[in-house]
Amino acid sequence: MAEDAAVGLAAIIVIGIAAQWVGWRLAVPSILILLVAGLIVGPVTGFVDPEHLFGDLLLPIVSISVAIILFEGGLSLKLSELRHSGRAVVNLVTIGLVITFAAATAAAWLIFDLDFKLALLIGAILTVTGPTVIGPLLRHIRPSGKGAATVKWEGILNDPIGALLAVLVFEAIATGEHGGSVSVIGLEFLKSIGAGIGIGVLGAGILVMLLHRYWAP
Repeated sequence: MAEDAAVGLAAIIVIGIAAQWVGWRLAVPSILILLVAGLIVGPVTGFVDPEHLFGDLLLPIVSISVAIILFEGGLSLKLSELRHSGRAVVNLVTIGLVITFAAATAAAWLIFDLDFKLALLIGAILTVTGPTVIGPLLRHIRPSGKGAATVKWEGILNDPIGALLAVLVFEAIATGEHGGSVSVIGLEFLKSIGAGIGIGVLGAGILVMLLHRYWAP
């Protein structure tokens, strides 16, 4: 068991580094190579099974990794960039998100003939772009002007918004099937928002204090 875990972890590291190198050599976004490599060693061949490898730690590891990526992306945002692209960013994370949600839901329901509840969940999930995809593409394309700032802001802001939407839709479906009420869903949603804002403000306060006292670069 320990040997299998060591081999799986080593394979993830080696394949990840190799995919980055291949992307650099072929002058293509590394995220494309990583996606192909992940599909091959995961679902296609079964060489690496994350659920078997990490067990109950899989969800916390993924959650922490996404949080780190979002935090790193957030540090690259500059409020000055919103002077020229603020309206476009707001439209993308509001109107654009609603349009994507509706279009993806309709496609899953009408074209693929899925159950409407499942189509709603898929539509909510597909609203997320995320810095894990947008970041590597921007580094490869290197656009200039306000377009780059707009896409960067949308990718980072839309990730938590889309994730919250997906969780809200899932909780609504699950609660409805178990005879729950909309008020319960709303209360849990507000609790999550409140906890997130509280932790975010506390973390930001600690970071500002460290920066102000020159304890951190």
